[in-house]
Parts: sequence; C-alpha cells; structure tokens
Amino acid sequence: MATTNDLKNGTVLRIDGRLWTVVEFQHVKPGKGGAFVRTKLKNVLSGKVVDKTFNAGLKIETANVDKRDMQYLYKDGTDFVFMDTDTYDQLNISETVVGDVAHFLLENQNALVATNDGVPLYVELPPSVTLMVTYTEPGLQGDRSSAGTKPATLETGYEIQVPLFLESNTKVKVDTRDGSYLGRVND
Repeated sequence: MATTNDLKNGTVLRIDGRLWTVVEFQHVKPGKGGAFVRTKLKNVLSGKVVDKTFNAGLKIETANVDKRDMQYLYKDGTDFVFMDTDTYDQLNISETVVGDVAHFLLENQNALVATNDGVPLYVELPPSVTLMVTYTEPGLQGDRSSAGTKPATLETGYEIQVPLFLESNTKVKVDTRDGSYLGRVND
C-alpha cells in the first residue's frame, strides 16, 4: 500500500482488480477545499488511457511488476517461448499477451517481458528494429523516396509500406509502435 503522495510516473496500481500504470500525475492544492492528485492512468493489459482523481493522502494499492530482459526462442502452437537471460528459465506467453509485437519478433531476439506474480502482462520491444525485406515488387528507373509507397513483406511475414525504390533483400528499420518504415539500413 502507498499513498497518493508516493505516486510517480511508471508506478503500477491495482484498482478494482485491474493493473494501471501512472502515465502522468499532478498534485493540485486549490485555494479552497482539500488537495488532490490528478492522474492519467493506462491499463496494463488493454492499453486504454483514463483520467482519475484521488484525494491527497488516500491509500492506494500498488502492484509489483517485474520487468526482465528475455530472449525469444520459438513459437510453440499459439504460445511464444521466452527464456530469462539470467536464470535460463523458460516462459510460455500466449499470442494475446504478445499482441502486435509478434509482427516484429525474430528468434533469438531480446525483448522486455513484464510479469505480475508470475503472470505475463505484456512484451515490449525497442522503439525500432532492423528487419530484412523478403519480397517486394521491383522498383522502376526514376523511382524516388517522395514518389509514393508500395507493399513489402518482412522476414517475419508482416507487410509494411516502403518507398518505391526499395528492393527485396534490403534491411530496413521499422517502428515497432505503428509498423512504419523508418529507413534503409546499410551494413
């Protein structure tokens, strides 16, 4: 248990049986009336963001969320198998928990896995990853980066939009938050 005075960004609260992360908080002391804390909370599982106000000094339940760097090993049916890089323990995480991260996940790639009491909550990748384009239509002479886009299939099987000049077997940087093309990677 903690009080509203202990709130800070990243704190995970348990409200009505659900886990919420504090995205923003502001202590307010109006001229008239009691002080309060205005917060913006994000649901850990669904990603829904809500505004909630607490009276100052109110006791709230905090949740212990363990974030570990884990390595993705392989897909087993509908589960993704991750290994803790420190203890070598393996953890099966369902497709629903992994979510859209699966579009950018390659075997032996590291990811941040958050758990609460041993239950996986979410998997997080860095803001961008480098992936190979396995197939895209060939570009034509004179195609430029500002001329438009075309679909391209990545090595994970996910399809993104890339500039017309890009060819197959090219490494590209992809934004893991929205799947957008960020640029070509030269080795």
